[in-house]
Amino acid sequence: MALEERPREKMLLHGVKYLSNAELLAILLRTGTKKRNAIELADDIINKDSQGIRYLQDISIEELCKIEGIGLSKATQIKAALELGLRISSSRPNKYKVKNPWDIYKYYMESLRYKQKEVFKVVLLNTKNEIITDIDVSVGTLNSSLVHPREVFKEAIRRSSNKIILIHNHPSGSIEPSNEDKNITSRLIQCGELIGIEVIDHIIIGDGLYFSFKENMII
Repeated sequence: MALEERPREKMLLHGVKYLSNAELLAILLRTGTKKRNAIELADDIINKDSQGIRYLQDISIEELCKIEGIGLSKATQIKAALELGLRISSSRPNKYKVKNPWDIYKYYMESLRYKQKEVFKVVLLNTKNEIITDIDVSVGTLNSSLVHPREVFKEAIRRSSNKIILIHNHPSGSIEPSNEDKNITSRLIQCGELIGIEVIDHIIIGDGLYFSFKENMII
């Protein structure tokens, strides 16, 4: 391979954004096998699943080690790099202010978009619309029996939050709200009005997209 085409040299010459997914993974692998160079091995790994690089988030070290050319050292390096990237994308500043639904989407997208199950969260805000904290209310198929108003508002009352945002993901990637999503939202808005805590939005996170009940004038 020409020097300028090698992933490390290419990164140094042009910057990391010029590298393909296979080239980035090849840098982690460092070496290939007798039959394949590092880029070819990386390309094989990425193409083992129809999800592409996304499936690497869920694959175990043991499963990686079953791939020809991947030993324990390479497998742990890949998983460590993925975890580091996830932690960086999930790191959050103190006193994050919410001005619009996009702010919530940016804040929670990476932690929710690849979940295999639906996760329903409640985001607590202070009077300045800064995030106090968030609470996982339910994990699994979303229905009204799992999302109980008591669990939604309990921590908001304890933390003296006067506004909350509802948020959950759709593992399918679709952001279209279901009838159950709408019913849960309506029920929680009514409960909030009774105790003086405003539900200002419900946001659904899909695959790189979001749906805001407020923006779509459902609430």
